[in-house]
Amino acid sequence: MLKKGTKLYSILTGSCPKCQEECMYTSKNAYNPKLTLKMHEKCSHCGTKYKIEPSFFYGAMYVSYAVGTAFAVAAFIISYVFFGSTLKTSFIAIVATLVAFMPIIMRVSRNIWINFFVSYDSNAVVKHQQKMHAQD
Repeated sequence: MLKKGTKLYSILTGSCPKCQEECMYTSKNAYNPKLTLKMHEKCSHCGTKYKIEPSFFYGAMYVSYAVGTAFAVAAFIISYVFFGSTLKTSFIAIVATLVAFMPIIMRVSRNIWINFFVSYDSNAVVKHQQKMHAQD
C-alpha cells in the first residue's frame, strides 16, 4: 500500500514528490515549533525546487481545512460514538485533537498540495545527475 513511487508515500512521509529520496523538511520532528514548516530550498537528489513560486503554499491552507475537518470528524466519532461521551465532551475532544495534531495537519496539507503539481519520476535522480555533469 505504501510503496515508493505513489503519491500516498510522498504525502505520508513528507518526501520529495519527484524522486522520493529525501524529506522536504529540515527536521523530521513536526513538533519542533521553529522547524515545523522549515523546508529545504530544493531536493539534493533530483534538484526539484519545493517552493515552485512565491507564496506557493498558501493553497495548502485550503487543503488544511479539509484535513482538519477529517481529524475533527474522526475525533467526534471516536469520542461520541465509541466512548459514548456527551456533546460537550466530544467538542473538547475535537479541540484537543486539532491542537495536538496541528503540526501534522500543516505538514500533511503541504505534502498534499505539492503533490497536486509535482509527479513522481523514477528517473529524476539520473536526469539531475546527467544535467549536473553536462554543466561541468
